[in-house]
Order: sequence, then structure tokens, then C-alpha cells
Amino acid sequence: MKYDVVTIGGATEDITFYTAEGTLIANRKDILRQKMLAFEYGTKIKIDNSHSTFGGGAANAAVCLSKLGFRVAALVAVGSDIRGGEILNNLKNNGVDIRLAQRKKNIESGFSFLLVGNDNEHIVFSNRAANSELRIGNYELRALKNTKWIYMTSLSGEWDEVLKKVFSVKNVKIAWNPGHIQLDSGYNAIGKYLKSTEVLIVNKDEAIELVVSRKLYKKKSFAFLNKIENLIKIIHSWGPKTVVVTNGKYGALAYDGDKLYRQPVIKEKKRVDTTGVGDAFGSSFVAGLELYNGDIGKAMRLAARNSASVISKQGAQNGLLSKI
Repeated sequence: MKYDVVTIGGATEDITFYTAEGTLIANRKDILRQKMLAFEYGTKIKIDNSHSTFGGGAANAAVCLSKLGFRVAALVAVGSDIRGGEILNNLKNNGVDIRLAQRKKNIESGFSFLLVGNDNEHIVFSNRAANSELRIGNYELRALKNTKWIYMTSLSGEWDEVLKKVFSVKNVKIAWNPGHIQLDSGYNAIGKYLKSTEVLIVNKDEAIELVVSRKLYKKKSFAFLNKIENLIKIIHSWGPKTVVVTNGKYGALAYDGDKLYRQPVIKEKKRVDTTGVGDAFGSSFVAGLELYNGDIGKAMRLAARNSASVISKQGAQNGLLSKI
């Protein structure tokens, strides 16, 4: 079957806890940890409420793109447990093709604990579990050669082998939202793939982490590294055709080498949960490029609209917009 998009990466159950007992601390001494959420050591923390929903970068992107009318398959790995079956059923119920999904024996399906504080921002504790067992063989490669876009998210396990396989595919556009492990490995590990990347999507903190992984920029000033325009132009010079950097309540920037596109946040009707907002923005941006014939400005507006909709609902997928 020919797909519009194949998403690659994580699929999880997300267990979200809300608490008002944390303290947000500004940490200007560390450019990579500018905000810290702290709790009293040794104490018991009161949970105000909790929810269980579905998440994972590849799953969130797949559901987003499916709802926007695209033929989508999710290349994900889950365990043979009940959670894995529920994750796959959720994808299927949202119109995502699961024929590329891998069921792994003797390992649990991935899940995340999301701790949400006073300002509705969150910290994610991720158990990759079966996600770490994702592999790409000949069957998966044939499918990847038969799609228009690959949308790749956070990888674990033998992620370097997955990257080699994905970037060996020719004549397919690759959108990449690298995860913590890839970014922590730095430019020396992933830089060689950037020239083959159609769209690179990172948030501001991730952009800083990637830039300072090159010795040339490690000693740049706090002010220089804190300016998105500097970050986005540096990263674009490494090869991606378009770079998108999101910055929370300050909106997002995109750069194609000629023009900077600024997209302010679209105010949500109700701010409930920021989980999955980055996945919604990135996958909606790619959808917008297809829907609007490469118009980056329109793609950014669609991404902002979908992000605002996601924030207004609990979980990473419940607020996603349907075809418009």
C-alpha cells in the first residue's frame, strides 16, 4: 500500500499526575536547564488528579496526520501485553494503518509518567521498554520506499541503526523531530543526516543543546545562545531544507534559508494539558506543507491552531483537529 506518511518512533500509554506542590526555579547558570521544577526532599507529594491516555511521538503524529486526511502508517514497537493491544487499537480506531507495527515478546509496552505543575507545563519520565526494540528490516524498508513522507520522532535502543536505514531511503521527504538520546549524542552523531532532512523540528532548549554540541559554539554567550534567530540559522547551515524551532508561549520560528517565518501562539479556549503539543505542531506543519503546496506561513498557522486545540483537551491526542 502507498502511504502519504509513515511515522517512526514511540507509542506509549501516558499516565499524567497533577500536583501544585512543586516550585519552579529559574536557573540562569545553566543554558541547558533554564527552568527547574523542585520538590521537598523526602516528603510525600499530594496528587490532585490523574489521567491515563495514549501518547508517544510517532503515535501522536500518526493520529494527527490521519485526522487531517492523510493515509498514515505507524512504524512503532509495542509489547505483547494488554497495554500494547490497547495502544494499537487506539491507532486503528483513529484511522492509522498498523500493519508496520511490531509486537515484541517478553517485554512490556512503553509508558510515560507525566508530572504537571502549577503552570500546566510538564516533566516526562519515560520508560521506553518495547520502543527500544524497534527495528527496520526489508519489509519495513519496502514500505518506506512507498511513501511520500517519513515523519521520524524520538528513538531509543539501536537508534543509530534505525537512522542509517531510514536515511538510506531515496526520493522520500524526511521530517525529523529528534529525541533526547539523539540530541544528547550531538552533532557528531547525527549531523551527517541533516543534509538529507527536509524538515527539522526542535524546541528552543533542544536547539541550544544541538548547537552547543559543536565545539565552535560552546563558549558563545548566554545572550547569543538564547536568541532563536541565531540557533535556527546555525542549524539550517548544517543542511536541513527547513528548520522549525518552537518556543512555548512565545510561539515558533521557521527558516528556509531565505526568510524567517514567525508564528505567535494562538490562544487556546481552555488550557488543560500541554502534553503532545510539540508533536501536534510538528506533524501539523508537515501536513500544512502538503495541504498548502509548500506555503510555510500557512503551514505554521495550521500547526499553531492544532497546538491550541490539543492544549484545550486532556492528553496528547484528544484535542487534535479533524480534516479542515
